[in-house]
Amino acid sequence: MILRLIRFARPARWRLALAVVFGALALGSGVGLMATSAWLISRAAQHPPVLMLMVAIVAVRAFGLGRGVFRYVERLTGHDATFRILADLRARVYERLERLAPGGLPAFRSGDLLNRLVADVDAVQDLFLRVLLPCTVAAVVGGASVGVAWALLPSAGVVLLLALLVAGVVAPWLSAVMARRTERRTTELRAELTAHVVDTLQGAPELIAYGAAPAHLAEATRIDRDFTRASARSATTAGIGAAISALAGGLAVWGSLAVGVPAVRAGTLDGVLLAVVVLLPLAAFEVVAGLPLAAQYLERVRHSAARVFAVLDTPEPVSDPIDPAAPPSAPYTLKVEHLRARWTTDAPYALDDVSLDLTPGRRCAIVGPSGSGKTTLTAVLLRFLESSGGAVTLNGIDLRALSGDDVRRVIGLCAQDAHLFDSTIGENVRLARPSATDEELRDALRRARLLDWIDSLPQGLDTRVGEHGAQVSGGQRQRIALARALLADFPILLLDEPAEHLDLPTADALTADLLTATEGRTTLLVTHRLTGLDAVDEIIVLDEGHVADRGTHADLIARPGLYQSLWHCEPYALVRMTMKKSRRKSSTRPRQPSSTD
Repeated sequence: MILRLIRFARPARWRLALAVVFGALALGSGVGLMATSAWLISRAAQHPPVLMLMVAIVAVRAFGLGRGVFRYVERLTGHDATFRILADLRARVYERLERLAPGGLPAFRSGDLLNRLVADVDAVQDLFLRVLLPCTVAAVVGGASVGVAWALLPSAGVVLLLALLVAGVVAPWLSAVMARRTERRTTELRAELTAHVVDTLQGAPELIAYGAAPAHLAEATRIDRDFTRASARSATTAGIGAAISALAGGLAVWGSLAVGVPAVRAGTLDGVLLAVVVLLPLAAFEVVAGLPLAAQYLERVRHSAARVFAVLDTPEPVSDPIDPAAPPSAPYTLKVEHLRARWTTDAPYALDDVSLDLTPGRRCAIVGPSGSGKTTLTAVLLRFLESSGGAVTLNGIDLRALSGDDVRRVIGLCAQDAHLFDSTIGENVRLARPSATDEELRDALRRARLLDWIDSLPQGLDTRVGEHGAQVSGGQRQRIALARALLADFPILLLDEPAEHLDLPTADALTADLLTATEGRTTLLVTHRLTGLDAVDEIIVLDEGHVADRGTHADLIARPGLYQSLWHCEPYALVRMTMKKSRRKSSTRPRQPSSTD
């Protein structure tokens, strides 16, 4: 996982290298400032001529100023490189989600997916800012510090080297071992808590209505409590690593003093340099102080990266061809021949030997009971699902030879649960074609029978619909979705259960308006409602994935079969038939003479 993340950083490698250089200069300036200051103070105590101190004075100023400047540039370049890497990674995740939708997304809970997109991707930045950069800089500056100490007094160099190894290798290793399980548990609990909170917010009305809210909130409290405990254990791990590092730093100072004093007495070390030997470890340990925490961050990044790559590695339900064919030109003919399809390789076929022909301007309806394969058919036509057999062609070109984007520029969908964003009516409709003029927008709303209602609103098109369209009725929500599909001006339009979840009179009225609005447009209406289907050219009846019957509305209700059974079971169907018969009888009944005859 870590090597794979590092490969993501390849485009920003020079910025990262620059950050390492300036980071080393910043920490090196800190070490130089401490060593030069120690020498300057010790030498000044001997009251030499000021000219003999000028170089050290200038060096102290240079190191002091350079430390701040180099640190600023290091942070600037390091964060710039990291944010570029994150932007690329996040874009790849979003691109993958686009290709997974909608068939590949049910494998993830929405809240967990949100956590992967936000928290886990953000955690990746720690690999570069808090692991790789500090470790590289520590190796460079720590090695240089040991070299300086060795040059002054070899035994002091050995003491500093051993102490740096304890603080920079042993302590991080212990932190990594202790954090391995803790960080995995923390990452899992963070994702579980996010998913649970999202589920609670989305299902709040049902939880309250059925009295399940207290139990659901209690579960959220339990998860939060476990997450707090895991975070506390993580903090304990960080504290132990920091304590070991601090202890090693203190021992390095005492060890340098222990070997430095005898060296001064023996004349092998200048007394002025004793302060440098003793104080050098204090500055050098600033370099390795954060490495135990870096090891902990490394474990956190490892688990977060695994969750991000789980999304990136999820197989696509439909793969675009490596060399897609050129999209055909209008007019478009969509033909389905002996189609077979299923959602997973071990599932039964949702469609088996289904055929239909949509020539330009032709309108067909797909009807059948729930589970008959209607929605599966729309998924195949939109390239959301790969067919298992048969062929689907657009102007004679197999859809599998075209890219999904090219297919969906020709074939559009108005879904039963079309999403409305928490924005205005105008922005929700204009989503289909941002470049549409106001006249085109109003024309689409007029054909969807929404214009009069919108003109009556105080804010008109600027009226907000709320999250998921909560501030408008179900019928208005479906009509807004229809207006969006009409504005997109798809040559072929799929209407998937547009009247679902509506009361019967509203559903009948909406279906009639849909068929009126799509007159002259190649349309495939997927529905289990039969009202108004006398306006389509052909009706295909599906049952358990097979074509049970096909024909016009008049033909199908005239002969025994599934369609006739569905028609007789249709709410209000018998009432309508009775009213039609009554009107027919009244029109043929002889008129009774009146008193004026």
